[in-house]
Amino acid sequence: MNALLLILKISVTVVLVASIAEALVLSWRNGWRSYDWKAAGVSVVDFLVREYPLRWLLPLAFWTGAMNWFYDHRLFTLPMDHWSGWAACFIGQEFCYYWYHRAAHRVRWFWCTHSIHHSPNQLNLSAAYRFGWTGRLTGTLAFFMLAPLLGMPPRVILLMLTLNLLYQFWIHATWIPRLGPLEWVLNTPSAHRVHHASNLEYLDGNYGGVLIVFDRLFGTYIPERADLPCRYGLVNPITSHNLFEIEFSQWRALLRDLASARSVRAFVGYLVKPPGWKPDGPGDTTEELRQRAALQAAPPPQSPQPASSDFIPVQYKELS
Repeated sequence: MNALLLILKISVTVVLVASIAEALVLSWRNGWRSYDWKAAGVSVVDFLVREYPLRWLLPLAFWTGAMNWFYDHRLFTLPMDHWSGWAACFIGQEFCYYWYHRAAHRVRWFWCTHSIHHSPNQLNLSAAYRFGWTGRLTGTLAFFMLAPLLGMPPRVILLMLTLNLLYQFWIHATWIPRLGPLEWVLNTPSAHRVHHASNLEYLDGNYGGVLIVFDRLFGTYIPERADLPCRYGLVNPITSHNLFEIEFSQWRALLRDLASARSVRAFVGYLVKPPGWKPDGPGDTTEELRQRAALQAAPPPQSPQPASSDFIPVQYKELS
């Protein structure tokens, strides 16, 4: 745990300095107005509030206690004095992270927090640490309880989760090209650009942390296309730089829908169905948006043309 605390202390400084350096370079190259400095400021405040006051106000004691309970009742004991034990923990953490991240996009309860990470309309290193303030309240660590049950020490899993998130910092960049064969194994800037894109063709893909192999295995990998530039931000973009609007607009919308629910099915559906789901009639989920787009793109049906001989009017047929 001392190593974890040391990494966290160093990472705060490295992350902030690197994002500011990128902002300065991009502004110098492309013009100062090309970079959204206000959005970067929102990300910095989000980061500092989450890392300092909220770290003490919303501790992880409950979740770490639950992980320790599962570890005490583990099915296996991994050899942590051997490289194979650490490799198993790495793969296990990546597997759990994939399913957490997928649920964060496909379950509205989790999306209310995770959408804050996708709210910047520019993708850059400052967007990497905009996570929102309610993650500790929504139960995201529940997805990692399988790991200690299978013999992975909770401290190791939390350490690797921290390293996972630190790895993802550098992939929030638009200026790093595709990385050749590494695209088959690792989550790269190219893969993550797709993940942050709001283009209909790119929605709900590339959920991996360090690895991209689980996306390929479970059919959620979407490659970046040269003919389709990424458009960043939410499907319905937030143009305001009001910090509280960004942090709580999705929660406010969820509360409105819950208050309007007329059945248990509707109430539960608003919580656990994908964002955009509606209990009565078509909604705006990714699947429904794609279905409507496909119908609009389909050519209109054409009336069948009669055979050439049938074009002879009846009266001419009789005369012949």
